[in-house]
Amino acid sequence: MASARVDIISIGTLSRNRLWNESQAVRTPHATTILIRSGKRHILVDPGLPAQILAARLYERTGLTADRIDTVFLTNFRPAHRAGLDLFPKAKVLIHEIEQEAQHRHLQNLIEQASDAGDETRILRQELSILQSLHSADDRLAEQVDLFPLLGYTPGNCGLLVSQPTLTILIAGDAVPTQDHFLAGQVLPDCFDLHAAQESLREAYEIADLIVPGHDNLFVNPRTQGM
Repeated sequence: MASARVDIISIGTLSRNRLWNESQAVRTPHATTILIRSGKRHILVDPGLPAQILAARLYERTGLTADRIDTVFLTNFRPAHRAGLDLFPKAKVLIHEIEQEAQHRHLQNLIEQASDAGDETRILRQELSILQSLHSADDRLAEQVDLFPLLGYTPGNCGLLVSQPTLTILIAGDAVPTQDHFLAGQVLPDCFDLHAAQESLREAYEIADLIVPGHDNLFVNPRTQGM
């Protein structure tokens, strides 16, 4: 059985990193984008860059064009994780069921509380339309590729666990924002549920050999080196 392959298409970044003493937003945030190849499947995780830029990165890194992507998986519904979603109109777009349901309730509440039918309501309805177009992900996306819920940063933040013959790769989304956050044992401050987010960070430490964070490059879990 051939191993599933994981490639980093684009390394993400935070708008500000408090561990770097940044108190204000100093850059445009976007999530790290990953391609998983398992058999004939091409699964793209978190298309965080604008479509035109992402198309170029995908081709540069893999030689693939956007029409070869059959599945897109969003680790959460934050805009920084889906800026390039329009690049994949034929792909099936998946998200964890808990995240979809929680964000649906949140957007419905905001629409009901909106004071008028102006731009704010229009934008909220557009967001709701995008959310409703998504599909709830099954527990297994492909051979050796399984859902790995890492709740807390958002209600249904969910990673993917890619099982290799000799190691496990965890695509963590915002449960592990950056390598610096992981080494410091810290989560992002604007968590939906701080306790759950801290527990998810500990779980990532226990389960993974390699970790792909939400807004940084892949790194080796220090646990594998006895740290």
